[in-house]
Amino acid sequence: MLIHPFREGSGRVARLLATLMVLQAGLPPLDFGELKGKKRKEYFAAVRAGLERDYKPMEEIFSGVILRTLKGFEKQ
Repeated sequence: MLIHPFREGSGRVARLLATLMVLQAGLPPLDFGELKGKKRKEYFAAVRAGLERDYKPMEEIFSGVILRTLKGFEKQ
């Protein structure tokens, strides 16, 4: 499945869909706030790797997002 069919906005759509899925599972909304600077470059590299069917980099990005989200939720 290709999530990035558009030149602009595909990442936002993918993150929105991911957030919708976690909300449906009863989890808190994902915190993508740290995907800036170096992390943003890593995110785009992970997208490019995914196009080559190497999903490990994106798995690592989302694992970090999920961990940050859950840690933030536990503090509330």
